[in-house]
Amino acid sequence: MSAVLIVEDSQVVIKVLRYIARQTLSAFDVVFTMSAEEARLELAKRDDWFACIVDLNLPDAPDGEMVDYLLEQQIPTIVLTGRMGDERRDALLRQGIVDYVQKEGLYSYKYAVNLVNRLHRNRDIKVLVAEDSAVTRWFVADLLRRHRFQIVEAENGKQALEAVLADDSIDILLTDYNMPVMDGFQLIHALRNKHEKVDLVIIGLSSADDKYLSGKFIKNGADDFLYKPFSHEEFFCRIMHAVASMERTRELHRLAYTDPLTGLHNRRYFMEQARKLITKADAPESALSLAMLDIDHFKHINDNYGHDAGDLVLIAFAQSLRRAFARFVVARMGGEEFCILFPGLPVDRAARLLEAVREQTEAGCVDTPAGSLSFTFSAGLVERSAGSLDELLKQADMRLYTAKEQGRNRIEQTGATRAVSCA
Repeated sequence: MSAVLIVEDSQVVIKVLRYIARQTLSAFDVVFTMSAEEARLELAKRDDWFACIVDLNLPDAPDGEMVDYLLEQQIPTIVLTGRMGDERRDALLRQGIVDYVQKEGLYSYKYAVNLVNRLHRNRDIKVLVAEDSAVTRWFVADLLRRHRFQIVEAENGKQALEAVLADDSIDILLTDYNMPVMDGFQLIHALRNKHEKVDLVIIGLSSADDKYLSGKFIKNGADDFLYKPFSHEEFFCRIMHAVASMERTRELHRLAYTDPLTGLHNRRYFMEQARKLITKADAPESALSLAMLDIDHFKHINDNYGHDAGDLVLIAFAQSLRRAFARFVVARMGGEEFCILFPGLPVDRAARLLEAVREQTEAGCVDTPAGSLSFTFSAGLVERSAGSLDELLKQADMRLYTAKEQGRNRIEQTGATRAVSCA
C-alpha cells in the first residue's frame, strides 16, 4: 500500500483532514505531520509516496520551502494555503504542483483529499495529444503527467486517427485545429462519422483568432474547446470536467448493460454484441457457437428454500461461468437462464468447455441460510452455419428443451451423433 503525506500545522485543520482521509483514502497509508522537520523524517522512512498535501506556510518552512523539497523529490504535491496572490499562485503552478487549495471551509478540504483519489484513478486513463508543435505538445503532455494520466502523442491528425483506431484504451483526445496532413476538423469527422469510437472524449485546441471556432469544433463532434494560450487552472478544470463526464457516462452504460444481481452482462448487452459478432462470423472460415443454459429445478429451490437461497445459487453459478468463460460473451438472459457466445470456437470445443463446468457444478454446492445446496444445469449448444441471431437462439432453445426432456443435467449439441451428457 503506497502512502500519502499530509503536512499541516493547525490542530483544527489536521483533525478535519484526518476525518476526511479516514473516509476517502482507504487505498493508502496516510501519514500526518505538523511541521517540515517531522515531514522530512517521515519521507526518509519509505520510498513509496504517492502524493502529498502540504500547507504552504509552516512554522519551520514559512516561505514554501517544504513545497520546494517535495517537488525536488518528485512527489505529486497539492498545496494548502490561507491566502495567495496571483504571482505566487502562477509561480507554484509553473513549478509543477498538482493544484492549490485555499482553506475556505470543509468543501475545500474535501476537494484536496479527493484530488488524491482522482490522481489514483487517472493512472488508468489514457490521453492522446495531437499537436504539430513539439513545444506545445510537450507542454500539454507535461500538464497531464502531473495528474498521472497515461500519455500518447501524435504530430498530426492522421497519426492521431491511426492511434485511436489501433488502441481502444485511449479515453480522451486533445487535438489542435491547424495540423498538417489531417486537421482537427477532419480528425473529429473521421472519428465521429466513420468509426465506432463514440465513447472517446474530444477536446479541441486552437490559437486561431476566430470567435466561432469553438462552436464549429463542438458541432463537428468535440465535447469541449480551449483557446491557446490557456492557464494551468483553466486547462485542469476542463480536463477534470471531461473526465467526470466520461466516468458518469460509463457508469450509466455499465448499469444499462449489467445484471444487478449476478454482475454478468444482461440480455441487452448480449443481443447487441452477438449481432456484431455474428456479422463478423459470416466468413466461411469463421466458427461461432452459442449455448443456452438453464439451472435445473430452480423453481423447486425458490419454493422450498426461499428466494434468498435462489439468489445465492444464481450468483454462484454466474461466478463459475465468469471464471470459465472470461474470454467469451456471457450473460444472464433472465430468471435462471444464461447464454454464452463462443466466437471463433467450433461446437465440439465449446461442448468440452461446457462439460467441464457441468461436472464442477454437479460436484459443488452453495452455502445459503437454508443450508448447503447442490444444483445442476442443462444446456443447448449449437454452431452457426447461416441464419440470424434469432434463429440461432431458437435452435439453442430447442436443444435445451431436449436436454430437459432427456433427464436434465446434460448438454445437447448440434453437429454430433449423441449429446454430451452425465447420464
